[in-house]
Amino acid sequence: MPALKIDGQAIAASIQAEVAAVVAERVQAGRRQPGLAAVLVGDNPASEVYVRNKRKACETAGLASWLHRLPATASQQDLLDLIGTLNGDPLVSGILVQLPLPKQMDEGAVIRAVSPLKDVDCFHPENVGLLAAGHPRFLPCTPLGVHQMLVRSGISIAGKQIVVIGRSNIVGKPLALILMQKPTKAFPEAGDATVTVVHRGTRDLPSICRQADILVAAVGVPRFVTAEMVKPGAAVIDVGINSVDGKLVGDVDEASVAAVAGWLSPVPKGVGPMTIAMLLHNTLRATMIS
Repeated sequence: MPALKIDGQAIAASIQAEVAAVVAERVQAGRRQPGLAAVLVGDNPASEVYVRNKRKACETAGLASWLHRLPATASQQDLLDLIGTLNGDPLVSGILVQLPLPKQMDEGAVIRAVSPLKDVDCFHPENVGLLAAGHPRFLPCTPLGVHQMLVRSGISIAGKQIVVIGRSNIVGKPLALILMQKPTKAFPEAGDATVTVVHRGTRDLPSICRQADILVAAVGVPRFVTAEMVKPGAAVIDVGINSVDGKLVGDVDEASVAAVAGWLSPVPKGVGPMTIAMLLHNTLRATMIS
């Protein structure tokens, strides 16, 4: 039997509707409307698409949104000055600096410049540290999106063997922290699973992946995960977004893996919409805790 599709687009729509309902209730009660400020430096086509989709989602959910553009020739100080202004703006709940940045800018310094209270991407070291300590202020958007895809698809996480392929600061590391930690009152989303993080250089990688009840591919290589790497009946989440001959493909060879896995998220319309939905969720949360 082919793998069941984990419809990230449908799940994301339900989360956006939940956010929209809370926002409408807040506004009707006279409380502050959540607002997301996006900063786009240069004219990277992919970044343009991402920011446009995020702003459209804000509009659908009833969040205020602003787009601040800087030219590719802008200095790092220009960007830091803008971030400082947004940090001090009471109407701005969350700040999103779209990455990647031009080469003359230090991404680490820019990430640290965003107020941790408005860091809805959860990239700031303070927020990463809180996550690692089990007391998260925010959960990173893509990892949280993966978590919600599993939970809302009825796929149990607690006690499962999970393998995450990829160790990036954006997906692999924070996802492992979410899935491995023990649930507490401060961190009810924690997965309570046994998590192994691997990468392309891991010895015996296929055999390790075949042990996974849940396999997450976040390696950034088109069609890297094949059927031989998947335990029969496993849930496979494809985080990859790669362009091959003008077509979007994931890190999973969907054609072969679908015949083995129990569940499989598609690319596109999988993790991508979930990331945007969780950005709205975090922006609303930032408004409520500030």
